[in-house]
Amino acid sequence: MSILLYAAPMSSATPVVHALAELDVPHERVSLDLSAGDQRRPEFLALNPNGKVPTLVVDGTPMFEALAIITWLGESFGVARGLWPAADAPERLEAMSWATWGYVTFTPAIARLNYATSDRVPRELHSPAMAEHTHRELQALLGLVDQRLATRRYLLGDAFTLVDLIVASAITYSTFCGVPVADHPHVKDWLRRFQERPTYRRAWGVAAA
Repeated sequence: MSILLYAAPMSSATPVVHALAELDVPHERVSLDLSAGDQRRPEFLALNPNGKVPTLVVDGTPMFEALAIITWLGESFGVARGLWPAADAPERLEAMSWATWGYVTFTPAIARLNYATSDRVPRELHSPAMAEHTHRELQALLGLVDQRLATRRYLLGDAFTLVDLIVASAITYSTFCGVPVADHPHVKDWLRRFQERPTYRRAWGVAAA
């Protein structure tokens, strides 16, 4: 099987880079320079009309959206490695739920916060009221994860899986955007263990302590 990943440093492709490292899947990687507009070149748009990373090409067939890519990687390579539940395992239902939650519920809240506060967004779109509301929303969502982790070491049980990678990546990004996790001790401890993984350090470009 031929696998080619188009990615960019510290982008939405980073969790996919991390997943490939966890799974130890042989692949070729093409790094795009987003500031130079590589993602808008015709040859790339032919693979992903959204003009974004990540884009994975499997035996010549492209796919995009990080959640879809990581789910496919989990189903294709993760079951044998214990990093994704088997199709007939009850945990598969929880895996799909939490993975989707990370991208459909939690990540859009980060986007709303960024629109309300980020220097990268036009100031006319900033809104202190929206920022305050979204901070409260994110703290409530973190509370759900904290409650989940109060009775287990990882989201699906005692072992790390790609579900942890998906959700922890989203929460890690939220901390870069100024979302605190100090009031959620189980989340804080789980994130620490996630970020201590050698694969995290390589994928996210973090030097070892």
